Amino acid sequence: MRRRTALLLFCGAGALLAAGCASSGAALGSAELTRTLRARGFDPASVTVPFEITDEMRAWAHAQVPDGTPAEERLDKLLAALIDPARLRLKYESGRTLTASEAFESRRANCLAFTSLFVGLARELGVPAFYLDVDDVERFEKEGDLMVISGHVSAGYDIGGARVKILEFSPSPDPKYRRVQRVSDLRAVALFYSNRGAESLRAGNSAEALTWLRQAVKIDPDFGGGWVNLGVALRREGDTAEAEAAYRRALEADPQTSSAYSNLASLLQSRGEDAEAERLLAIAANVDRRNPFSYLALGDLSLAQGRLEEARRFYHRALRLHREDAEAYAALGLAALAAGDSGAARKWLRKAESMDRFNERVRRLGERLGGPAAVARTDKSLSE
Repeated sequence: MRRRTALLLFCGAGALLAAGCASSGAALGSAELTRTLRARGFDPASVTVPFEITDEMRAWAHAQVPDGTPAEERLDKLLAALIDPARLRLKYESGRTLTASEAFESRRANCLAFTSLFVGLARELGVPAFYLDVDDVERFEKEGDLMVISGHVSAGYDIGGARVKILEFSPSPDPKYRRVQRVSDLRAVALFYSNRGAESLRAGNSAEALTWLRQAVKIDPDFGGGWVNLGVALRREGDTAEAEAAYRRALEADPQTSSAYSNLASLLQSRGEDAEAERLLAIAANVDRRNPFSYLALGDLSLAQGRLEEARRFYHRALRLHREDAEAYAALGLAALAAGDSGAARKWLRKAESMDRFNERVRRLGERLGGPAAVARTDKSLSE
């Protein structure tokens, strides 16, 4: 199992992106949020609250939505004003997570920034909107030794009868969500800090990332995703003992945080503690059956122990989850090679190279097969 760490983001790299996390409780009022921050050792004035708005934004909101408009209609009018080309012209843009005021000024927002903007303006209009974690939207990407797990967050409003109106801003047409959970204001602040830290880490600035991420888990110690990202940053800085502690804190905070299991397993495996690593990966695969890289890691362990059929089953599960990625195809090629079937291995390599010939696992398979000249002999397509 090669070293790979999983980084969690909300709306971090494209349409409908961000990280899965357990949401917490009801929204905190500004007074309660201030008291909670103070109790955790913060000067509230020093904390960036992403949904705070300016006087200019307040005036703009009231100009767009007449006083006396019914609550639900106020939300619809506000959403229309935000995206109307003749008014704010807000556009979806992945990348750096912004505060509500930064999004208003730049006219750009990912889903977390949009939610902050919408929640702040809706509350100014007298509608108690809140953040929603959309648990059934996730995406998995690789960046070197980082696996970026991205999910989605949106704005919601309680319309009674256990029903929630979802105010959506994304490139996905008519999204149908099955699992949404309300996010407290405290968690929303921690999400902002965690996203900024994750973005700094992806940019190669570990020191800056650590500053953001230490603040995130201090603001909300029950945020498992924040602890995972802190662990990733610590490991990048070479502090494996503190990274392990952060991953274990993530599991303590939220045992459903699958990336905490896989990150901890990767760290333990790098120290030769394969037995515990394998148990953790098995748990991770059961906690989040949508993550193809958990199955790849489990397959790697099985292959290393000589359990070829088991490894192939894990690799096929990874392939079914992520057919656009070259890595599962190359993994199946390596399994075929271990079984002595170089012909099948070459077929898998041909498919993998057609997708990403620079992937590390693809290159390793090619080298074991004797390089590009061996691949030229492939003459049949793969049966998946």
